[in-house]
Amino acid sequence: MAGLEFGHHLGLPQALSALPLTPLTPGYTRLVATQHAAGLRHMGELFAPNPGAAPGTPPGLRVLDGVFVPLGPRGRRRVDQALLADLGRGTGPRATLANDLAALHRSDPQALRRVLLYQLIGLLQDHPNGHHPDTARALGIHADESAGLAAAARTRPVLDKAQRTAAESLADAWAEHRLRRVRKLLERLPTTGRDPALDALRTTLARRLGHADAALDAARVAERAGNAEAATEEYLRTLRLAADDRKALFSLVRIHRPRHDDRAERLRCALRPESAALAWDAAEPGVVWRILRLRRTGRGSTEVREVRQVPAGATGTGGVCGTEDRAIPLGSMVRYVALPLREGRVDGVPLVARELPLTPEADGLTLTDGRERIDGTWRTPPGATEVTVEHTGPDGPTGALPCDRDRFAATGLPPGPHRFRVVCHYRTPEGQVVASPGVEAARTVHRWPDPVRTLTATAEGEAIRFAWTGGGGGGGAEDGVPEEPTDVRLVCWPGEAPAPGTELATDGLPEPLPWPRPHDGEPVLCPPPGTHAEVAAVAVLGERAVAGPAVTVEAPVPVTGLSLRRQADGQVQVVLDWPEGTGLLTVSWTESGGHTGEQAVAAHQYRRQGLRLPVGRGGVRVRAVPAPRVSGSVVALPSAAETELPPDASVAYRLVPAPRRMLRRGKPLIRVTLSAPDSSPSSSEENEPRLPEQLPEFVCVARSGTLRPRGPADGTTVLRIAGAELLELRTVEHELDSAPCPVPYTLRGFLLGAHATSVRLEEPSPATLVVR
Repeated sequence: MAGLEFGHHLGLPQALSALPLTPLTPGYTRLVATQHAAGLRHMGELFAPNPGAAPGTPPGLRVLDGVFVPLGPRGRRRVDQALLADLGRGTGPRATLANDLAALHRSDPQALRRVLLYQLIGLLQDHPNGHHPDTARALGIHADESAGLAAAARTRPVLDKAQRTAAESLADAWAEHRLRRVRKLLERLPTTGRDPALDALRTTLARRLGHADAALDAARVAERAGNAEAATEEYLRTLRLAADDRKALFSLVRIHRPRHDDRAERLRCALRPESAALAWDAAEPGVVWRILRLRRTGRGSTEVREVRQVPAGATGTGGVCGTEDRAIPLGSMVRYVALPLREGRVDGVPLVARELPLTPEADGLTLTDGRERIDGTWRTPPGATEVTVEHTGPDGPTGALPCDRDRFAATGLPPGPHRFRVVCHYRTPEGQVVASPGVEAARTVHRWPDPVRTLTATAEGEAIRFAWTGGGGGGGAEDGVPEEPTDVRLVCWPGEAPAPGTELATDGLPEPLPWPRPHDGEPVLCPPPGTHAEVAAVAVLGERAVAGPAVTVEAPVPVTGLSLRRQADGQVQVVLDWPEGTGLLTVSWTESGGHTGEQAVAAHQYRRQGLRLPVGRGGVRVRAVPAPRVSGSVVALPSAAETELPPDASVAYRLVPAPRRMLRRGKPLIRVTLSAPDSSPSSSEENEPRLPEQLPEFVCVARSGTLRPRGPADGTTVLRIAGAELLELRTVEHELDSAPCPVPYTLRGFLLGAHATSVRLEEPSPATLVVR
């Protein structure tokens, strides 16, 4: 069957008598990942197109009797170390792949050809037309070898997905001395085919497994005889031959696991919320530590996983080596083992840790007590599926409490000690739910004062009387120690007041109000002038307090300098010293007839245009008090600024010419009249503004000439009327008996005495007061 059997038509009977079923290349998976990153279908595409090929030369890669790339019209160049080094210059996935292949070529010059044949045969077997030479040429294979490669694809057994995985993992397992794993992988591969290298591997494996089994049997005999040291040596010998021998590993763990009476653990393990931290003393230099995790599964078997390998140079401070397992199977019971390796083989007794349940506890459990309440917070490990809280009160367990993932609030608790246990629940890889042992903390519920429910304030002149409801509680005894009585403290908060019912510490409260108390023992306080404050009630019992409601209290600055002045238009001008910090005044007045009025005056209004009251000529009493800043506040009013203005009394006088009497003229008269508005007869106000009881004295003087007297002493007194007489008679006429001074002379009247300014003097025209 010349031409049908692979290689014969090429004239090379032995060219490809071996058809590789496996690449047998350590690190093959990493090589393939780099190849795919470079966008190559197979690693041979790294060499095409060849920069040294002549123009027009079709690409053609030869792989049957070695790996060659075209060079010139008919030449070819073997892929060697120099070519790979040229392709490895630069950056990118292609350069990385070339450098990796160069390292592979240095260790095994035949490995590249084997890898290429494995990949090309696999591509042809996956192609629908893989038995045609054209398909091989489409993959970049030289036309002279395309038919032979297609025949190889028809001859070599086709591998399914599981077999390809086994074929590509075989070299790594062999390099790591995992003989048991190699045997399982070989069992998946076809036993037919032409792969001498694979056959040689099977032969070598059988021989080494025989030595490993013999050492394992000798170890068991020594262990049954009670010779732990000899058994350890044989188990170690087994692991040096077959690094994945589970029986030898489990036996070493059983022999060297920590005992209950061991104080010092050679491999120390601590569970953290998201990892397991390992530490051990690494005194031997040049040793690589292989960290294994042994886990009990739900099916009764033990799972062995390699966590990582820690090189000798990773030794920390003080010769202590450490690492972390961040992929912990939560909810499982595990045991960690550290195997010392030298040149990839076990080189000493393993370090074995104690069994560790991978159920991280809640971290940072904090309890805070309040009034009949305890709040708890913690940090839940990320992998926990559920958290439960168990409560034990003064009278014993009370069961589970409702809680969130990181907090709970237990209310309605009686005074006394309370204990809480926070348990985290985890789901194992097999689906079982496992609970952690739990962390516990205790807290005492103390007696708290009852909060102040209502607070009222009533103004009593310049003082404020406070009253409240609630604020009891406490009393009795706790643990046999009598408690202090509850106290209600009135305070002003420096910032924003806490909401009523807020639980507080007594040492953080403001000092009680320092306002004077007019009556000892009574809740009556005198706020200083200028006060504007929120007064809050706080119930205090020992070291604990509860915030209560608040009321707004004001004590305005009193008004000073209040005086009244009558204006010509009948109005009264109010003059006062505006109190500092006051924005609004309330001015009220009472007139003689009983009529009252009130007016609000703003500071800017008063300063700009003053204040006038339309009260007429009657007497008026005016009262000015500051208005509260806030509507609804309780105001401790200072003594009101009050003054009164009597009715608008006036004294008028005039010279009445003498009447003619027959043949002679009579004597002239001086008529003096007191005018004042009448008081309302219906008014019952006892302190209603009235005329002064003492009026000023009226004096009239005369001076020669037509110039008016400048004062009561500037001339001759012609008339003097007492104030009482004028008040009684209201009108007094006086006849001038004789000329007081040479004519012509001028008269003028004056008001004298202490009350002269309270009565207005109405003077007539000066020309009417000249007597000729």
